[in-house]
Amino acid sequence: MSKPILAIVGRPNVGKSTFFNRIVGERRAIVEDIPGVTRDRIYAEAEWNSKEFGIIDTGGIEVKTDDTILSQMRDQAVIAMDMADEIIFMVDGKEGLTTADREVATLLRRTGKEIILVVNKVDAPKKEYEQIYDFYELGFGEPIAISAANMLNMGDLLDRIVEGFPEDSWEPEEERICLAIIGKPNVGKSSLVNALTKENRVIVSPIAGTTRDSVDMPFSYEGQDYTLIDTAGLRRKSKVNDAIEKYSVVRAVAAIERCDVCILMIDAVEGLTEQDKKIAGYAHEAGKGMMIVVNKWDLIEKETNTMRDYERKIKAEMLFAQYAPVLFVSVQNRQRIYDIIRKSAAIQEARSMRIPTAKLNSIIEDAVMMRTPPSDKGRRLKIFYGTQVGTCPPLFSFSINDRELMHFSYSRYLENKIREAYDFSGTSVKFIWNERRGKDA
Repeated sequence: MSKPILAIVGRPNVGKSTFFNRIVGERRAIVEDIPGVTRDRIYAEAEWNSKEFGIIDTGGIEVKTDDTILSQMRDQAVIAMDMADEIIFMVDGKEGLTTADREVATLLRRTGKEIILVVNKVDAPKKEYEQIYDFYELGFGEPIAISAANMLNMGDLLDRIVEGFPEDSWEPEEERICLAIIGKPNVGKSSLVNALTKENRVIVSPIAGTTRDSVDMPFSYEGQDYTLIDTAGLRRKSKVNDAIEKYSVVRAVAAIERCDVCILMIDAVEGLTEQDKKIAGYAHEAGKGMMIVVNKWDLIEKETNTMRDYERKIKAEMLFAQYAPVLFVSVQNRQRIYDIIRKSAAIQEARSMRIPTAKLNSIIEDAVMMRTPPSDKGRRLKIFYGTQVGTCPPLFSFSINDRELMHFSYSRYLENKIREAYDFSGTSVKFIWNERRGKDA
């Protein structure tokens, strides 16, 4: 099962984004003392007491408004409530109960979801009761008083939140490989899902934006179980005007976060675009496996080296993801589509691979002998020892004398030497450089 999702809703300027930032542990949402600053929902992963969940920050809900932006914010919040397992209804303890709060409460009652009423900005515990008393009128049980700014009662609230999640909802499916099909609108993502599953499970249309949600499809091939996630197309931010499409972007990014391997589909006729590179960047930064699938290859006029030249052009423009294999397919003609699944399985195997410590250090020693480490002002980089400390993606930790001497180019050189010895195709490789202290360094 996928991780449960918590949505934070309420009228504008009650402290939703401050609360979101506190839970996530970093300043991910814009916080200003002006209603309407948070216009798009923001999705992040959070954890409390070893229980993981997704969390969505929403813009303030103005139930009765003719303002275009405010009405879109309301629509996005409604969709967030629809996808959430639990909803935090946040109100302002300093301002007290307002007509707008009552209107939001009416909207929330229709969801049928578990609602946790949170009274924010209760900075003085002695005044807690008088600040929350009026909110009992809303009918959501006992309000929980907090101060997101001062972290007051945040632990108690998080305990209450995770209590309501099913015990097994965040357990990963270890035997099943999760594949997210990502890319711009109308590149053939839904058609690929239908072709692989041999069923018309998702709507296929030439109209960009037909797929509004991320749809999970169980699928088996050659004895391996998979989950295919067909995501909504990600367009440039300037093109994302529709509130439901903004919601689709959140779900697509969330799909990348929970998958094992990302299948980035591009249109062979249009070629690689800046937006394709941004989408690939999401997958790379998340440490996911990745391949680039060039669809509609049947529409390309070919010469002797057309495929080779096309791949070289992609690699030249995506230097950060040189490890990603490039496949050329025609979903419409079912040409090479099962190569995608076979390659996905190989990528996941590479992501899970471990190099024995002795082998790793032998590779590094040979690399250092072939190319002298960099130096600065008479001080040369020394690599004492290396070990693999993680997988998915592979993570290596090295003991060195000075991090400032580890130039990016030499780090890339060492990565290439490791890749020459072990097939890490389709996955990024991460390095940690630890300085050794003492006279030997």
